[in-house]
Amino acid sequence: MRKRIKEIAETRVRYGYRRIHVLLRREGWPVNVKRVRRLYRMEGLNLRAKRPRRHVMAARRVERPLASRPNEIWAMDFVSDALFNGRRFRALTVVDAYTRECLAIRVDQGIKGEQVVDVMDRLLFERGMPPAKIRVDNGPEFISRALDHWAYINRVTLDFSRPGKPTDNAFVESFNGRLRDECLNTHWFLSLDDARAKIEAWRTDFNESRPHTSLGFMTPAEFASSAGVNPGR
Repeated sequence: MRKRIKEIAETRVRYGYRRIHVLLRREGWPVNVKRVRRLYRMEGLNLRAKRPRRHVMAARRVERPLASRPNEIWAMDFVSDALFNGRRFRALTVVDAYTRECLAIRVDQGIKGEQVVDVMDRLLFERGMPPAKIRVDNGPEFISRALDHWAYINRVTLDFSRPGKPTDNAFVESFNGRLRDECLNTHWFLSLDDARAKIEAWRTDFNESRPHTSLGFMTPAEFASSAGVNPGR
């Protein structure tokens, strides 16, 4: 069991003992979470980068309403990275704030408002309906005329973050952190096609295999299925 715990931790470097326990139970190991925690620590796997402490007042802000159903609120943002030769690329990430699914990751060297609309049209076809609201920041791709027109036609509200307030779009910010920790920081990308393939494989694994703490350690796909969603992939 110690060997298997170590194997999982080596391939899923940002998983703590609770997620590893969920994966072990899926594999048929009759073990409780306390034993996994003890073995996890015995292997020295509990070393994680500490997050900086925040001022108490920083948490005292007006919380935005949470999504109460699938396809009610989507959130999207950009992540930047580079190929092995230093050539930069960007990834547009789209998540459902209720199911926590990653609906899409569009990877390209440059992504403009028209490419964002292409992703939205594809998701609209796959999901069968537009969201009521999409949370975005004030980047040029999101304030573009193309996206504004798409939102007007489909009666979608673009909910812009306040300047300097990334917490207004917390779900996608958190997702992007996982994407960087678990995928971007652990792979070499030889080309854009290689980056697309590896990132899409990670997206599928995130949706279908990764236990999510806020979903009671269900995967986003399992939670979406229980909510009656048949997401397109």
